[in-house]
Amino acid sequence: MVAIKPAQHTPKQNHLLASLPEEVFERLSPHLELIAMPLGEVLYESGGQLQHVYFPTTAIVSLHYVMEDGATAEIAGVGNEGVLGISLFMGGNTTPSLATVQTAGFGFRLKGRLMMEEFNRAGPMMRLMLRYTQALMTQMSQTAVCNRHHSVEQQLSRWLLSTLDRLPSNELTMTQELIASMLGVRREGITETAGNLQRAGLISYRRGHITVLDRSKLQSHACECYAVVKNEFDRLLCDVRNRP
Repeated sequence: MVAIKPAQHTPKQNHLLASLPEEVFERLSPHLELIAMPLGEVLYESGGQLQHVYFPTTAIVSLHYVMEDGATAEIAGVGNEGVLGISLFMGGNTTPSLATVQTAGFGFRLKGRLMMEEFNRAGPMMRLMLRYTQALMTQMSQTAVCNRHHSVEQQLSRWLLSTLDRLPSNELTMTQELIASMLGVRREGITETAGNLQRAGLISYRRGHITVLDRSKLQSHACECYAVVKNEFDRLLCDVRNRP
């Protein structure tokens, strides 16, 4: 990874770091290393030992499982709302999922040892990480239900909305092949569904780029899974520093 420090990138662009009391943030701040996260970079291999936790700011990371035959499906996404590496402070130290950069950008990483020192103080960091873990578990559970019971159009609408929540604009740089891999469906299904959404005036699609034109209507095409996950994140993490 290339460590760069553009002035426009700050740790508090990550919502979890921004939620920490100033005393805790100041203790961690000197150890937060800004890193570039290029598209496709693998941050964690399945079964590998975790050495760092990652706090994305402008990047989005996909957690997914790879089957023996090479088929993949995303189980969760992590952007500026979260942290990558919960297995470290949950005591497992390894994870069966693969973590790859889905949307290129930047983030901050922290050595696992320093994260554990702060977590083991049993103070604000521990409470914040446990709340985030519960929210992430909700996302994983809802994704599993969605992939089993809802149409490709509902899944794609949910996925687009969730991704946009982590970006500053309504445009995504994403190929149909990658989206199909994320959702665990055939590329032809994504092509047909994206075409339907485009004809309905909800998105504009050109090779490798998707622009959402009408977010409210897109939300009406999504299943309830989008709102369930969003509401749980808001409930658990909004103004977390003032919660007991």
